[in-house]
Amino acid sequence: MQIDIISAVPDLLESPFQHSIMKRAELKGLLKINIHDLRKFGIGNSNQIDDYKYGGGSGMVMMVEPLMRCIDSLLEEGPYDEIIYLSPDGEQYNQAEANKLSMIKRLILICGHYKGIDERIRIHYVTKEISIGDYVLSGGELAAAVIVDSIGRILPGVLNDETSALFDSFQDGLVAPPVYTRPAEINGWKVPDILLSGHEKKIEEWRYDQSLERTKKKRPDLLS
Repeated sequence: MQIDIISAVPDLLESPFQHSIMKRAELKGLLKINIHDLRKFGIGNSNQIDDYKYGGGSGMVMMVEPLMRCIDSLLEEGPYDEIIYLSPDGEQYNQAEANKLSMIKRLILICGHYKGIDERIRIHYVTKEISIGDYVLSGGELAAAVIVDSIGRILPGVLNDETSALFDSFQDGLVAPPVYTRPAEINGWKVPDILLSGHEKKIEEWRYDQSLERTKKKRPDLLS
């Protein structure tokens, strides 16, 4: 899978993809992440990428031309399955969407900044708009990192245990059950006997019941 990220502040994205699971995905050749500095496509000697809003008002807007130049240069290499703009007013991101995006081959993520991007880019290039929550960030870079991580970790072959991602929170519409590891007892705090029983069917039933109970308590909205 190839993900191209367009950013006005590309340095913000250096660290998230150079460690842990995302680095492993790249080393295995399962995920290719390209970060594109929008200023290289800027206007004039100053490589301008933003300007004042038509109609007045505070804040700057990312200009049409730099984004057009960058996106068009990527499209010259071939079509993309999705061109996504990361925006607070996009559709809410969730695990189902991560699963869906993990099955495509080529993806562009546009990181907004300032007061956003010129509407004409949204109309003529963007195929989907995504928000990672009902709050505003300084830019789309952190949202891009979240999306890439959520997609990358479920690509087949990325995790050492490929079944691990299947039991993450939200994969079945529920939050994950409690987990324990060694020692079996410390300070009088014991691991539930069922997890030490070796009875796989009963353990799975217990985990499902715990997931359901936790979801009712912590995220009842998921059950609706």
